[in-house]
Amino acid sequence: MPKDTARQKELKKMELCEPCAGIQRNWRKAPGHAELVQRGNRKEEREDGRTVTITRYLCDRCGTAWEYENDKADQHVGWSVVGR
Repeated sequence: MPKDTARQKELKKMELCEPCAGIQRNWRKAPGHAELVQRGNRKEEREDGRTVTITRYLCDRCGTAWEYENDKADQHVGWSVVGR
């Protein structure tokens, strides 16, 4: 594959399936959907010393990788797309 074609594909807008497109991002307690499969989790420490859990998911339908941050002190975390 020529480099230009590979770059075009890389820059192409990621297409989400309908259930993924409906996920409310950056809002704690927003629901995911039934085709998200949990792929593991990790703990991260924040600057103020709190520890939060981040869980990784993969959509079985469209292959989108998601992370869900559960930080009880911040309502504006939650779901975020992290790639394919």
